[in-house]
Amino acid sequence: MVEYDDIRLNEVFRALADPTRRAMLQDLATAGPRTVSELAAPFDISLAGASKHIQSLEQAGLVRREVRGRVHTCRLDATPLHTGMEWLRHYERFWNGKLGALAAILEAEDAVKPKRAAARKPLAKPRRKK
Repeated sequence: MVEYDDIRLNEVFRALADPTRRAMLQDLATAGPRTVSELAAPFDISLAGASKHIQSLEQAGLVRREVRGRVHTCRLDATPLHTGMEWLRHYERFWNGKLGALAAILEAEDAVKPKRAAARKPLAKPRRKK
């Protein structure tokens, strides 16, 4: 298995665990750089609450904040997501192998079913009363 920086990986997954933070990342990915006020607007949270979410994203390295006077502009940095994707790919290969084996078993079972069905005698139909 690839060696991972456990602290960075934990921070990335911790940041992604919250739906508000995921929505903020989505907003940054689609709309580009946004101010803290713009990121907070869709949610029923204070600017201080939004700032705490952004700090969590910054700690994970997913957001870069630029301060100009009183305006804080946030930009997405998706680089840390690569570490998380690599970690997930390791398990994807594991599950794909397991699912491939299951598919082979099911296909072999399906191949046997027509032979079993042909070997069975049809049941006699019940007579209808007149």
